[in-house]
Amino acid sequence: MPTELPYAADAEESLSFDELEVLRLQYQKELAQGHVTVQTKFNYAWGLVKSPMREHQAEGVRLLQGAHTEIYRAEPTRRRECLYYLALGHYKMGNYEEARRFNALLLDKEPSNLQAQSLAGLIDQRVTRGTLPSSLPLFHISPLPLTTLRAAHAEGYIGMAIVGGVAALSTLALATIIRRASRK
Repeated sequence: MPTELPYAADAEESLSFDELEVLRLQYQKELAQGHVTVQTKFNYAWGLVKSPMREHQAEGVRLLQGAHTEIYRAEPTRRRECLYYLALGHYKMGNYEEARRFNALLLDKEPSNLQAQSLAGLIDQRVTRGTLPSSLPLFHISPLPLTTLRAAHAEGYIGMAIVGGVAALSTLALATIIRRASRK
């Protein structure tokens, strides 16, 4: 069964602050009225899971896990999306076993789901390469998208070139000072 959902790599893109704010306001409005629809809860959880901020991802997973059974009962068409975004949320937070578990449930139901296959590959890559230490700044503790890692490597090379240039100039300046001092 083909999927109209994006591949896992595309899911790394975040919503804008304004887009997430619209979803949050709708959720809070319905919460204040005493009944949050499955669609509103799912939409808000979806936006949170896609966020680069770990706190948002954790809240999105919490909403999906709390809504997991309700979404299954109320809207069977949301089953694969719920499983996928639970898997993605756990993946982004570094909970790879949970990510694998939810993704495996999705693949059991839809073995040809390209999105779930793509996410399985990302999970396997992250597990074999290891993760970044959790002592990094809290803005993005979750596993970084591949494009971010490539950019970080490029920035690292640029940084090394700058440091190398500064070291070379410092050496020349020191050599010039020593040469002038020895002539006097």
